[in-house]
Amino acid sequence: MNSTQVGDREIVITRVLDASREVVYDAWTKEEQLSQWWGPQGFTTTTEKFDLSPGGIWQFIMHGPDGVDYPNTNIFVEFVKPERIVIEHAVFPHFVATARLEDVEGKTKLTYSCVFDESAEVFEKVKIYAVPGGEQTMERLEELLSKK
Repeated sequence: MNSTQVGDREIVITRVLDASREVVYDAWTKEEQLSQWWGPQGFTTTTEKFDLSPGGIWQFIMHGPDGVDYPNTNIFVEFVKPERIVIEHAVFPHFVATARLEDVEGKTKLTYSCVFDESAEVFEKVKIYAVPGGEQTMERLEELLSKK
């Protein structure tokens, strides 16, 4: 059931996770868990600010395996526990990410969609790294949940 679809300025990654929606929701909304899995394989995350409230900021640095630091700012837009989390990525590339959590016989179907504000031309360049980066990030979430 794992899949990735790339559309017109949108990336949708679907995974079935062997954990309840509540456990998956916590992995998305508790900084100490989120910072363990956010980012592609080989990356680490250092959180500078974490305000989990509508309009709140998650400011962090993703440290690449090549030693390059990538400052990021996300704005928390919406939370519907344990069904949905909406985050706006406020630095380039600009996008709104929505994580939908559905119960599937005690497991969680995660549908993670990113809709990019960038032009179609810019998206063509961004998707080259955003698609594998998103897939690897969801793999890291699966790894974290398998340890619970």
